[in-house]
Amino acid sequence: MKRQNNAAWLFLIPSAVILAFVGVVPLVAVFNYSFHDIFSLDQAYWIGSQWYEEIAGSQRFRASLARSLSFSALVISVQFSLGIWIALLLSRAPRYRTPVLMLMAVPLVVPWNMIPIMWLNLINPETGLVGRVFEALGIGFDYKFTALHTWILLIVMDTWHWLGLVVILVYAGLSGIPPAYYQAAAIDGASRLQVFRHVQLPRLAGVLSMALVLRFVDSFMIYTEAFRINAGGPSGATTFLALDLGENINGFSYGIAAARSVIYFLMVLAVAWVFRLVTQAREGAGQ
Repeated sequence: MKRQNNAAWLFLIPSAVILAFVGVVPLVAVFNYSFHDIFSLDQAYWIGSQWYEEIAGSQRFRASLARSLSFSALVISVQFSLGIWIALLLSRAPRYRTPVLMLMAVPLVVPWNMIPIMWLNLINPETGLVGRVFEALGIGFDYKFTALHTWILLIVMDTWHWLGLVVILVYAGLSGIPPAYYQAAAIDGASRLQVFRHVQLPRLAGVLSMALVLRFVDSFMIYTEAFRINAGGPSGATTFLALDLGENINGFSYGIAAARSVIYFLMVLAVAWVFRLVTQAREGAGQ
């Protein structure tokens, strides 16, 4: 009987050490800090679960959670609808796919801290193209004091930033569908909607699940864009979970900030775990 050689696992040791150093160790440290009232690293006093109880009983936390979930649901709905539609158009127009995909990938490499600055300049009625168009058409767009306008700006900005990711992933999934599937559908006289429902969508389930996890995690913890646009305003209408965390850190309240970080981490971990279970159940049903 031939013995199995597991020596290849030794090559994973450096990666495991680095992952433990940059991931596990900071996480353990933050978890430890969440049970202390910290004035400085030399002055940390054990208070048990007080921070967790305070956060869980806070109306502000529940409101921020609702806003974060609402924002994630809105941007995912918009970006996935547009992304699938654009990818389907590109699959029928191979002549334009390369320039369009390259153009849509450009926002993905723009630094996060530059994106809100770009959009604020764009909607500026004195210097921005969109702002001048709005002014010429008599459209009042007051993102500073109108919550609806602030939400619209954030959703449009986030969609501009991340739509390319959804398009690229969906188009890659469509490219992997064998032509025989389309030929069989054509023989059966299937419509475009039926082809999408029964041929394309099932084959896109994997990439859509991956894109959904990536977009949920990122949109759920939005900070830089929301803070630079209106710092959570107006009147806290765009105060998301990450902005509450940033406020604690800026106020040197490291104990409660650590507790918030642990709670947010567990939320994201729970969602990722649910997606994993759903994916495994779908794969099991398909076998």
